[in-house]
Amino acid sequence: MLLFYVRHGDPTYNPDSLTPLGKRQAEAVAKRLTRYGIDKIYASTSTRAIQTAEPTCEILKKDLTKLAWADEGRAWEQMSVELPDGSRTWMFGVPKYRELFCSKRYRELGDNWMNEPEFKDTTFGEGALRVQREADGFLKELGYEHDREKGCYIANNPQYDRVALFAHQGTGMLFLSAVLDIPLPLMCQRFNMSHTGVTVIDFGNDKISYPQALQVANDSHLLLDGLPTKYNNSIYF
Repeated sequence: MLLFYVRHGDPTYNPDSLTPLGKRQAEAVAKRLTRYGIDKIYASTSTRAIQTAEPTCEILKKDLTKLAWADEGRAWEQMSVELPDGSRTWMFGVPKYRELFCSKRYRELGDNWMNEPEFKDTTFGEGALRVQREADGFLKELGYEHDREKGCYIANNPQYDRVALFAHQGTGMLFLSAVLDIPLPLMCQRFNMSHTGVTVIDFGNDKISYPQALQVANDSHLLLDGLPTKYNNSIYF
């Protein structure tokens, strides 16, 4: 199985929608995905994720299955921090947590980071565990049962399906951490994804699966379609 995780296109958050650029990005990623062939298409219940998935569904004539757990609203509630000015941001962007997460002590803690005293009054651990459970349930429905102790999946029905999930950046950090058994502090400090970035995870077709990320947040479809490859509207590369 190949799993394609796709972040939504350039958004407006209020109201929840894609910008005109975001809609063009959605069309570009649809052209890319339809070249490969996608067997099942999922999206979070956010409008921006659904609108990003719609061109792929339209071209391939596939139904869209909506996943409430993948919506970023719940992750935002559990994994964001209020700043002194009253605004909020993801916990992985807060300097004091970044310093902790990148320290040798936290790198050695692995998945036990959430039990540290610095997080006893937060919902970060709860949020990470929630997405772990949901991700495991999602993959089990696709035929892959996660053995977290061994860091592998039992393929109850090894297959060649190609599955696309359209969702978000914040949810994506939690989801990819859960799927790939990469501790969240490492995942959220060393990786990121831009609008319609495509992450491809290969589960192989063996009974015991050790999934690998073949690429992370690739946006080559934007370049091919003549659109700006500008990371989150800030950095050209």
